[in-house]
Formats: sequence, C-alpha cells, structure tokens
Amino acid sequence: MRYYLIAGEASGDLHGSNLIRGLRAEDPEAQFRFFGGDLMSDAAGGTAPLVHYRNGAVMGFSDVLAKAGSLLGNLRACKKDIVSWKPDVVIPIDYPGFNLKIARFCHKRGLKVFYYIAPKTWASRESRNSAIGRWVDRLFIIFPFEIDYFREKGIDAVYAGNPLIDAVDSHVYVRPCEERYIAVLAGSRKGEIKRMMPVCMEVADRLGMKVLIAGAPSVSAAEYEGFIGGRKNVELLFGRTYDILKYADAAIINSGTASLEAALTGTPQVVCWSTGALTAFVGYKILRVFDHIKYISLGNLCLDKLAFKELVQENFTAEKVLEETRRLLDDAAYREAMLADYAEIRRRLGGGGASRAVARAMVDSLKENI
Repeated sequence: MRYYLIAGEASGDLHGSNLIRGLRAEDPEAQFRFFGGDLMSDAAGGTAPLVHYRNGAVMGFSDVLAKAGSLLGNLRACKKDIVSWKPDVVIPIDYPGFNLKIARFCHKRGLKVFYYIAPKTWASRESRNSAIGRWVDRLFIIFPFEIDYFREKGIDAVYAGNPLIDAVDSHVYVRPCEERYIAVLAGSRKGEIKRMMPVCMEVADRLGMKVLIAGAPSVSAAEYEGFIGGRKNVELLFGRTYDILKYADAAIINSGTASLEAALTGTPQVVCWSTGALTAFVGYKILRVFDHIKYISLGNLCLDKLAFKELVQENFTAEKVLEETRRLLDDAAYREAMLADYAEIRRRLGGGGASRAVARAMVDSLKENI
C-alpha cells in the first residue's frame, strides 16, 4: 500500500521515522512519500522528503506571519502531490495548522486520513475537535490522558503507547563529556532559541560548570554561536541529544518533547518557556491557554502534578533558573523524588513497541476496507 506522511517539525520527523519502520514491518510492500526530514528519509530507505520540515517549522503567530508565503507554497505543493501520487492513506503527524488543512482537502476527495499524534486541543483551540471529527477517519494518540478527553468530544481515538519510549530505550548511549556538566536544550526553532539562549548563557556564567548545548537539527551552528560567544565552558553538539541528556547532572529544557525525553532518560530538569509579546497576548487574552491546563510539560500532564518545575514567561529569568538548577545539583532528596515521579510517568505511558502497534492498527484498518 501507499502511505503519504506529513511531518512539519523535528519531533514529527522522529515519530514519523519510527512509524515508517513499523509500517514496513507490517506491510512489506509499503511505498512511502512524505514531507519530513532526515530520520524519515533513512527509515524509508533513503527516499528524500518532498519538502524538508526545516522549510516549514514555525513558533508563534509572528513567525507564522513572517513565513506565510513559504507555508502556503508548501501547502499547495502537498495537495498537488497527494492528488498526483494517489496514496491509500494520508498520515498527518501533529503540526495541526498545516495538517488539518490537508485533512480537509483529503476528506473532500475521498482519501482516507489517519491522523497520528493528535493536535493538543486539550490545551487550546478546542474548536479543532469538530474538524478532527469531520475530516479524520482514525485518530492515533500518544498520551493516556487523551483517551477520556477525546472520548468526551465524541472522537474514538486509538492509544497504543508512546513512541518516545522505544526511541529512548533503543538508543546506544555514549558519554559526550568526561566532566560533570549541565545540559541545555533550547528548543527546535529559531524563535525558541533566541529567547532561551541569553538566559541560559547568563546561568552558565554564574554557575561556573561545563555546559553542553544539544543543537537542534533544523538550526545552524551560527544561530547558537552568536549567543555562546567566546565562553570556554560551553560546548555545542549536534546529533547527540540523548547522549547529552542521559549523562547530564541536570538539564535546562525548553518545554516540548525534550522535557518528556529527559523524564524517560532519568535526567533532573527544569522546564522553561517564553514567547513573544504577540503570541503571549493571543494565548492569554484570546485562546486563554492557561485557563485550560495546569501544566505546560507533557510529563507533568501525564502525572497531573508538578514532577519538575516550570518557569513560564515572566518567571523565566536567569535568577530563577539558576536557583532551580542549583537545587537539582545539591538537593539529593529533591532529585530522588523527581526520579520517583519519572518512574510513574514511564509506567503510565505503557511499555515499548508503540510505533509497531500503531502501524499494525493502521494496516489492519486499511485491509478491512479493501
């Protein structure tokens, strides 16, 4: 069968690559075409993405406005290519601003849509649930707390575990540095890095420890070097994110997939998040994001409690990040309590094999309609 996958970010590329491997195992005749990245290309046997996700990754409303032309071009190219290639199923992966438009397009043309990694409508934009209900044939979710949420919205979602467990557990770890160090994961987009790095570098100066920065695949070294400057205690590494997390004494992490990866690797962390004035205004005043959810980190949401601290918007300051990092380093009881919560997060997510299980469910569902 022919599978058309669409991933618009680094995390989607990771999950898409593991899903492709699962689909190839379940369907030896599988053919793939996709928007994505290098990981998906490797999983598909070297097939290049039609468009690389680096050309479409955005953060916030101001970034969307700045890249509106290229995003519309990608959308047109995707629609045209889907019609030309005639897939058996289109599999949007997260990235809802783009992918829900594709789901609507496909639905109108009678193409089957299996949406993988649901839009986080439990956080904001609940109106998207009606679009999911109308345009998506099957929704595949990766967090257990989403089961009841989508059921209450009248959407029968499929949960088969979280694919990050397989990604973390299958990695072959190599220590990246002999010294003790702090990890910094400043996000996967330029906007995130621009806001995270100045604060993190001030913390690095005041902490006096070795700092390893995990470079995002969609961002060039030059984007980081402008913030790092001549600091001797700071080193930037690409392609070593899991290694950097695994052996760090503590991690300063931009909210997102990386915070859950830190929990699964057992790395004490503080999560930070800030955005531009326009996005913050829309979030607080229009979408009212923080009226809907207690936490911004996936691990904390899974537990429904604060397993690790979140420093959001005005609370994201060098002073507060430094204070929390020092506590992670010096307070053994605090660290042990966090690690105990990590164990519970992993238990709630379930065991391994999620990508293969999702692939099997997709293939079985397609075969039922042949």
